[in-house]
Amino acid sequence: MGLKKYRVKNKLAENIEAEEIFLDAEAIRSIDDKGKMEQPIKQRTFIAFFLVIVLGILGLLVRAAQLQIIEGDYYWDLAQGNKLRVFSLTAPRGIIYDKNFEQLVYNVPSFDLIVILADFYANEKESQQEILDRLSEILRVEVETLALQIEQAKGEVSSVILKENIEHDKALKIESLIRDWSGLRLDKNARRNYVMPYDFSHLIGYTGRVGAEDLADNPDYLLNDFIGRAGLELSYEEVLRGQPGREQVEVNSIGQIQKILATKASVPGQGLLLNIDSSLQKKLYQSLSAKVKELGLQKAAAVVVDPRNGGIRALVSLPSYDSDIFCQSVSASQYEQLCRNPSQPLFNRATAGQYPSGSTIKPLIAAAALQEGVISASRKINCTGAISVTHQYNPEIVYYFKDWKTHSITDIIKAIAQSCNVFFYTIGGGFGDIEGLGIAKIKEYLELFGLGQLTGIDLASEEKGLIPDKAWKRQAKEGEPWYIGDTYHVAIGQGDLLVTPLQMAMATAVVANNGTLYKPQIVDRVIDSDKNTIQEIEPEILKQNFIDQDNLSIVRAGMRQAVFDGSAWALAELEVETAGKTGTAQYGAKDKTHAWFTGFAPYQESEIAIAVIIEDGGEGSKAAAPVAKEVFEYYFNPSADNNNQ
Repeated sequence: MGLKKYRVKNKLAENIEAEEIFLDAEAIRSIDDKGKMEQPIKQRTFIAFFLVIVLGILGLLVRAAQLQIIEGDYYWDLAQGNKLRVFSLTAPRGIIYDKNFEQLVYNVPSFDLIVILADFYANEKESQQEILDRLSEILRVEVETLALQIEQAKGEVSSVILKENIEHDKALKIESLIRDWSGLRLDKNARRNYVMPYDFSHLIGYTGRVGAEDLADNPDYLLNDFIGRAGLELSYEEVLRGQPGREQVEVNSIGQIQKILATKASVPGQGLLLNIDSSLQKKLYQSLSAKVKELGLQKAAAVVVDPRNGGIRALVSLPSYDSDIFCQSVSASQYEQLCRNPSQPLFNRATAGQYPSGSTIKPLIAAAALQEGVISASRKINCTGAISVTHQYNPEIVYYFKDWKTHSITDIIKAIAQSCNVFFYTIGGGFGDIEGLGIAKIKEYLELFGLGQLTGIDLASEEKGLIPDKAWKRQAKEGEPWYIGDTYHVAIGQGDLLVTPLQMAMATAVVANNGTLYKPQIVDRVIDSDKNTIQEIEPEILKQNFIDQDNLSIVRAGMRQAVFDGSAWALAELEVETAGKTGTAQYGAKDKTHAWFTGFAPYQESEIAIAVIIEDGGEGSKAAAPVAKEVFEYYFNPSADNNNQ
């Protein structure tokens, strides 16, 4: 009984059949063959798995060290940037003064409402609508208009100017509200205000808000900056602009400004002291405008220059325009109206208008003929009222070149004074026993006087005119040859010859100052905000001594004689001694003429030279000369003009 507990019990409740034994054995073999019996994991597998885990942890530790230690400062600054904003503070533009320090432009405080798009769209839809509704009420602008401005800017820029030049009372209301709004900023700016916007429009020009196209060429500008668009505002943009300041502010998570952290003040632009005399500019504008109105015309230009140094004393182009409208967000319709105006008020005729010179060219042709020995002061030519030229291949064809009257026996002084065409046909193209200058020499001397090329004036808009010659005609007119008649026409300021009023003023100044061609200069010096000189612009001589002074004296005598016994008779009653030359320049149809006058005063030791043109004005003696007379009279006796007013 004691061994009973070791007994193996092998009797089952059910009998096991023999085939079941064999089936189980077969199943075991099948599992073994298929490799599905449990196998022990090899040690190298554990090692590899362990190494992967270790390397992963090490990688995470290295990256964490890089972020926290090596690049920690960068990411800290980046995180701080999420709550710090830097705004640009516009620098006031430099002030422009006339030669007597009369201020010609002011900087007027202005307020612009700017929307920072990312912060604005971070507001709930209801808040966005509430903001637009309130702004619409204050600014009196349709909600839809404001919403459209913001929507159109979305994706293009980071911020948009919603409203410019906001009135002070409205700005105060907005400023009290935007402290609780996200995405809006009231930018304190300054816009230009021009003292005499019509009188100086083509001289000073105007500024405009920076556009996307400007940023491509000027990456340091911002969308709320202003940039010079025309006149001196454009030519001296780098001087006038100044250096913008910076304001660093702290914002909360939804972009609301919490406090100002730091401010770097802007540096105002440098100023300009001009050679322009503002009172003379005003007088020239008034006189020219009155004459144009009297004649029922619109287009004219005039330039007054100091022959002693090339300084521009006055420059007017008509019609003019109100330059102030560009500083007050000129509308698209206003600008389009200006551009489509057939009289082209934005076009500066004084520097870019190109016209046949008419007889105002004759003093220059006379100087060239004297210098080349083509004619002497004593040589006389008999003017019968025309010259005739026979065709070189067909004697039956005769060309007639007429004068405006018969002058009889004429010397060079009389020819200038009475504007004898026959005399200038002869010395220009040759006739009889006088060979003439020929077109090559004419072009050479006219270029010495500054025609046919840019003068280099410190304004952006200038054209160089045209002095035609054989090569030009062959190219421009499909191989057409040059004829003697072409030379005759140029010698009296007709044909294809084109000059600008500025060029004629500078050329007349050469006659007045005994042979020096200066570069015309509007700006005399660059100054700081305390009117101290930063840079003085010295007179620049372009050419000199190309005509002997004796020959120039003869030409001046002819222009002086024109006042007493010639076409410049309108100036005879002036107390100051003057000299001048009128011109009646044909253009288009034969009955259409531009009225010209050029002259200088005093006759000895000249202080000013002038060129005046009135488009379609008829005779220079009746239209242009009276304008010059008023300018001379005012310049040398301003008190008399004030008494007449």
